[in-house]
Amino acid sequence: MTFSALGDSAVVVALGATIDKEVLPRVRALTALLEANRPVGIVDVVPAYATVTVFYEPGRLPAGARPYDFVCRFITERARSLDAEAKKKPATASRTIEIPVCYGGDYGQDYADVARHCGLEAPELAKRHAAGDYLVHAIGFAPGFPYLGGLAEELHIPRRATPRVSVPAGSVGIGGAQTGVYPLPTPGGWQLIGRTPLALFRPGEKEPALLRVGDRVKFRAITPEEFATWK
Repeated sequence: MTFSALGDSAVVVALGATIDKEVLPRVRALTALLEANRPVGIVDVVPAYATVTVFYEPGRLPAGARPYDFVCRFITERARSLDAEAKKKPATASRTIEIPVCYGGDYGQDYADVARHCGLEAPELAKRHAAGDYLVHAIGFAPGFPYLGGLAEELHIPRRATPRVSVPAGSVGIGGAQTGVYPLPTPGGWQLIGRTPLALFRPGEKEPALLRVGDRVKFRAITPEEFATWK
């Protein structure tokens, strides 16, 4: 476990160095420990692939200590029970969420280029992408955007050299070793291979983001006709 400053109002705790499903339980456990009864001045705790970032407001922390040092001590004290916490069943259970995807054509502008880059016949790309067992490692970039680990190595492809100004909501993309879904129309540089009619961000719901860190995702190929009539 290593610490580093993120500007003057956050501490990043690294529990690993790569996308690793073995590290994720420790990330989730540390997040839970830091979230519980957090002191005044600790304003947010954000999990990612192998890190947890603790955001704080320096002026609201106890006087007499450097804010960065105070937060590092807070993290260290809570982390004493990390190993035991990581072995427990998470308070928020992992789920498996199926996401329907219409691959290629008007729904995946980069589909043909990705298939060519990966040395695959066009139908094989959809088959292999949908066959993956994906794990939600982080939510971010845009509300509800899931960063998914578990993409088959033969489907890895660099991001676009020039990002698009606007990516349609529901677009399924590949960026390096990750795949994900754009919940909202936003700029984006991932290679687009399909689109889902499923809403991943629902502002009116109690839980606006459909997916949580720790969930598993299965993609299912659908036809354009199914996409058009999806409710």
